[in-house]
Amino acid sequence: MRRSSGLLLAIACLSLAAAAQVAPPQDVQDPSAQRLELKYAAQLQKIAREIQTHHYAYAFQLSRVLDVNAQQGRSQARSVRFDRFKNHVVLEITGNYYASYSDKLLTPGQRARQTFRDVMLPVLKAAVPPLAGDPSVQGFALEISHHVRGKVMGVPAEHAENVVLFLPSDAATRLVSATTTEQQQAALLAGLAYLDAQPITLWLSDDEPAPPPPVEKTEATRKAEAEMAGLSGPAGSGGDTPLVSPHLAKGPDWPVRPGLGPDSLAALQTTHQDAIARMLREMDAQAHFVSYAPPSFIAFHQGAYLQVSVDTPLESGTTGSQYRLAALAFDQHIAHLIRPVLKYFPDAPGFDGFDFSTTLQLPGSEHSEAVEFFLPVSAMRCFADYNCTGQQLINSGFVLINGERVALDLQMSEAAH
Repeated sequence: MRRSSGLLLAIACLSLAAAAQVAPPQDVQDPSAQRLELKYAAQLQKIAREIQTHHYAYAFQLSRVLDVNAQQGRSQARSVRFDRFKNHVVLEITGNYYASYSDKLLTPGQRARQTFRDVMLPVLKAAVPPLAGDPSVQGFALEISHHVRGKVMGVPAEHAENVVLFLPSDAATRLVSATTTEQQQAALLAGLAYLDAQPITLWLSDDEPAPPPPVEKTEATRKAEAEMAGLSGPAGSGGDTPLVSPHLAKGPDWPVRPGLGPDSLAALQTTHQDAIARMLREMDAQAHFVSYAPPSFIAFHQGAYLQVSVDTPLESGTTGSQYRLAALAFDQHIAHLIRPVLKYFPDAPGFDGFDFSTTLQLPGSEHSEAVEFFLPVSAMRCFADYNCTGQQLINSGFVLINGERVALDLQMSEAAH
């Protein structure tokens, strides 16, 4: 059966369009990236075709230039290319998503999440499998522009917003093969995300995970908690005795840092860059810093935190729930970083705390847990001076496991197998 000339013409046009979206090797300056362009020329064109033919909720076009209208987007080329991102050779893909989100109905984090689901995940599912297994491809970087509509001084207005996602190759592979939201979240936390150049954490659930529901405690549990915290009072004092002194507990009256935004976070980065550089240089062997995610300031719970990404090695044969693994990570690794880290930021550092972000990889297993410890500076100093226990330090901040806030009891978690 012969194909019609119209169908053949359509196929030819699509092939030409895909070829135009792939950067010619001679246009790539980095030698490593240029070699990959030559090696994977056919695969890149196939990736571009698959991305273009996918059905998106709204129009999406590959484009080297962001924030252009649909007609301009058609003329942009070389949007699928190998390049360098944070000193890693990555496959970089850029494009415009013509969705327009309401700034009243969706928060910035929710807008980034929707663009990830609508565009970034399908793009990665097209791009990652053909390149998986090649150690020369160190990661994948996507930059997608969408639109936000609202009002400026009462006048309706619309502007572009750019979402950037970088994933190391192993995390990208885990993401596209994940079968649950929890697995996807763990993979995302191994990478970096930005919204209009400001670092963000890309949550696949609510932007700020809700605290766990209250648990009914027995009298024996209350007494054990009081003894652990060094607050053993008279019997029968019940659950009204806090595990953390009131000046350390982060309650609803916790002060809000005024004017927290991209400019203030960038100013903190500039102010402390020398101290951060010394910390990276002198503590790397002990801390196991993640090379592709240097420390940077982020906004969390109306505070400014220095996010420090580390790898936590677990001993072979370690087993248990995600709570046990997180407790072991704190006691065996994170707790030992508190005192040396604080030496680089003496007195009042001008920010609220540290976010120790780690991915726990069990030896010999593909399963991993992403854990973040948000710890206030005041509580860290209390711990460093031996005036607070590790449990008090944990209770004064926030612990997130795979993007969800948890209540982490160190002693009980480590005892459970």
